[in-house]
Formats: sequence, C-alpha cells, structure tokens
Amino acid sequence: MRRKGVNYSKFGYIFTLPFVLAFLIFSLYPILYTAVIGFTNMQGLIPKPVHILDNPFQNFKDLLFDNVSFRKSLINTGLLWIVNFIPQIVLALLLTAWFTNKRLNIKGQGAFKVLLYMPNIITAGTIAVLFSSLFAYPMGPVNSIFEMLGWSDAPIFFLQDKTTARGIVAFIQFWMWYGNTMIVLVAGVMGINPALFESAAIDGANGFQTFFRITLPSLRTILLFTLITSMVGGLTMFDIPQLFLAGGPDDSTLTTSMFIYGQAFKGSYMYNRAAAASMIMFVIAAILSGLVFYLMRDRDAGRMKKAEKNYKKSAKAAAVREV
Repeated sequence: MRRKGVNYSKFGYIFTLPFVLAFLIFSLYPILYTAVIGFTNMQGLIPKPVHILDNPFQNFKDLLFDNVSFRKSLINTGLLWIVNFIPQIVLALLLTAWFTNKRLNIKGQGAFKVLLYMPNIITAGTIAVLFSSLFAYPMGPVNSIFEMLGWSDAPIFFLQDKTTARGIVAFIQFWMWYGNTMIVLVAGVMGINPALFESAAIDGANGFQTFFRITLPSLRTILLFTLITSMVGGLTMFDIPQLFLAGGPDDSTLTTSMFIYGQAFKGSYMYNRAAAASMIMFVIAAILSGLVFYLMRDRDAGRMKKAEKNYKKSAKAAAVREV
C-alpha cells in the first residue's frame, strides 16, 4: 500500500502570514493612504470634508516651486548625508582592511570592534545632550580647549553658525554609523573564499593589490546594501537634527523629515502638504536607489549573459541554414 506523502509547503505560507499581515497593515496601507492624502485638501485638527483638489498635483507644485523651506530641507538633507557618508565609508573600509589583514594579526580585535560600534547603540537624545555640552557657549569643553591652545581669543558660538552647525550634525551622524558600516563590511570580507587571498599571496600580490583587486570587487553586494541603507537613512534623517538643534540656526540643519513632521503636527496641521512631501521623498529615494543599482550592477555577468544570448541566436541561425 502506497503511503500518502506529507505536503509541507503550506507551513511556509503559514509562517510567512504574520509578516505579510504586518506589512499590509503597517507598511503598505500607510504608504497608499499617504499617497492619496497628498492629492487632497486634508488639514487641521477639526474633521472637515476631504476631497481631491481640482488640480490633484497642487500640493506637489506648491512644495517644489513655492515653498522655500522645503527646497532648503532637500538641500540640507543631501548635504548632510554626503558630508557624513563619504568619510564614513572611507574609514569603514580602512578599518575593515586593517581588521581582516592576516599579516597584521591584530590582537584584541573584538574589543576594538565593540568600542568602534558603541556610538551606534547610544540613544540620539543622549548624543544630542553630549554634543550640546561639548560645544556649549561660552564655557564648553571645545571652547576651553581652543582658548588653551591659542586657536581663538574669544569663545566661539559654534551652534549659531550655519557652517559649523551643519558640520557638527554631519560629524555626529558619521561618528554614530561608521562602526555599524565597518561591522557589515568585515562580515562581508569574512564571507569571501579564503582561497582567493591565498592565491593572491602565492602570486606575490601585496596588501594594496589584494584589497583593490579581490576584496573590493567581492564586496560589491555588501557595498550596494550599505549604500542603499545609508542613503535611505540619510534621506529620513530626523532624530539628531531635531534633538540637537531643532533645525537651526536659520533652518541650516532642517531636514525633509523634520519639515514633514512640522507640516503634519505643528501649526495648521497640513496633512496634505506633509503627505505630498513624503511622496516626493519616496520618489527621490526610489530613483536614487535605482540609479545605485544600475551603476553597481555586475557588468561582467551582463556581458556574459549578452554573449550567451548572441551565441544561442547564432546557433539557431546556423541550424536554420542547415535545414
């Protein structure tokens, strides 16, 4: 008698059901609802009839062409992300090369990694208070050090200068996240086949050549992940600029997330404008992500696929001619 087999595929659907439900309720529905609000006149705490505007894209037009604060927040967001990400990825790569170099055989790597990662687990509120104290005017530690070294004759109001305020916020973001980026890259290097490094050593490659010819190309996927997550995190930057300087001075650290929060939950409670700004940022993030995916695609795999396609086409044409 033949025994009936057990079909386990249904258990996979059952196990994924909680995630699917959570995604539909807490992610997809809010995104779609926000998109719809962006085309309406919804605003204010008192419930009012909501309808689609005569010009559905009016909110988007007002933000992009008439709202100076929104345009400034876009510039600030991009600037703060670029200024903190470039040194972040450079330092993370240097530390990765340092920790994964077997010739150096660094002792106490675990302790170093914990110390470098630690800023990432400190709460944003704590960091905001810390740096507010460090750069306090007129008796902050930084001002005291500057006067002690003779770099300034009078206390400097760091947090009231646009350039220094942006620089400090960018530095905080860099300081908080370079350890996390380093850990991700180190994990990626540990996943590379050791035989590649052994072959390079046998062929006489030095550390510089090994890093740029083997390590970096093998980290393409990890670098793509790091760049995308960092970019999305940069575009949604909120906690440090809000808690540290509340967007000041003169909106020099105002980010798009802060602008959206201010539009939705302060003043006139303009939910429609906040929703429109959110969708603009969604589109920007999607375009930039697509661009990053395109630029970091595996060109060798693409060429091989194209060559294989041409070969099949040629073989098919040859077979037709023979017939």
